[in-house]
Amino acid sequence: MAAEPLLETRAVSKRFGGVQAVSEVSLKLAPGELRCIIGPNGAGKSTLFKLLLGSIAPDEGTIHFQGRDVTRLQPHERAHLGIGVKFQNLAVYNALTVRHNLLLPLRHQFGSREVEDEIARLLARLNLVGTEDRLVGSLAHGQKQWLAIGMALAMRPKLLLLDEPTAGMGTEESSATGALIQAVTAEGVGAIVVEHDMAFVRELKAPVTVLHYGRVFAEGSFAAIEAHEEVRRIYLGAARSERPRRLRNRQP
Repeated sequence: MAAEPLLETRAVSKRFGGVQAVSEVSLKLAPGELRCIIGPNGAGKSTLFKLLLGSIAPDEGTIHFQGRDVTRLQPHERAHLGIGVKFQNLAVYNALTVRHNLLLPLRHQFGSREVEDEIARLLARLNLVGTEDRLVGSLAHGQKQWLAIGMALAMRPKLLLLDEPTAGMGTEESSATGALIQAVTAEGVGAIVVEHDMAFVRELKAPVTVLHYGRVFAEGSFAAIEAHEEVRRIYLGAARSERPRRLRNRQP
């Protein structure tokens, strides 16, 4: 008997006025599975992310988490069930220290000694040891990205939603981020990564879902997606007006 999916969307659709942003998207994610969602601008990635998060509701279709229908639940209700989120726009507090940023999601879960142990564990995992007393506003952009991921991990999620986790990062930082995500999923946490950086997607070695005009256009391994002639046409066609969106390696 097949295990119950951690997350399942069943033909979810969303319109904004006359624009069909997402159309009948059905996905399944198993516990501990990592999946990347890619597509050119306007493909529906951001709308699908918001549907999974709960900041918007679908017009049709349902979303299920651990077998429960969460379609109409708000983001904070989904968070309580075990869905952690790292947004494209970093939800960190620049005027507070790294320690205080991590303390915010931890303080209601642990006693004082346990909190300190958990902060130390997260700092080590995030490559942020030695920054705990620095103001977040003084950190490099990549370090802020790691902190935002850490704040999501502090909630001990069963599912991690990551929107462009390597935006603004260099090659080494992106590789470290990929290793972090792979380590988290190896521990049984499911993860969905919405990403534009195809070199990073390749490094993750995860199944890929391609969206185009709000629909699932193709699915498979990165190698299969990279070799897919129609996917290449979509990206190369988009690249005529959006150079960064080419399906190619990131240059060092």
